[in-house]
Amino acid sequence: MTPQDLIGTYSITGSNQEANNTITYQGILTLTLDEYDRIQAHWLINDEQVQTGSGFFKNNILVLNFKYKGDDKITYKGVAVYQCITKDILDGFWSEKHGDPRYLGTEYALRIKSSEFLN
Repeated sequence: MTPQDLIGTYSITGSNQEANNTITYQGILTLTLDEYDRIQAHWLINDEQVQTGSGFFKNNILVLNFKYKGDDKITYKGVAVYQCITKDILDGFWSEKHGDPRYLGTEYALRIKSSEFLN
């Protein structure tokens, strides 16, 4: 698998950095490449929160440093790590700098395949 194989849009579900692993959010993750073939990420969580990130891919592992502005206007930062099961399935975990250090968040991503209708 190459970074180019991961480019696309994914439906995501995840859990926050807390004791329980229940699904606490869903959204969309879009992956693109910059001019250096580094992965660029854009998340839209629960149709309201935008997060951005960048990172790299090696040995079917995708690592993304991310950031977002909270409701309190503070910028939060963290890192997400995904095992790329296939080019369509990413299984990950993440941690934020100010999150509970005893736990990891989780995130599961499935590629959204575009469908075209023929006339």
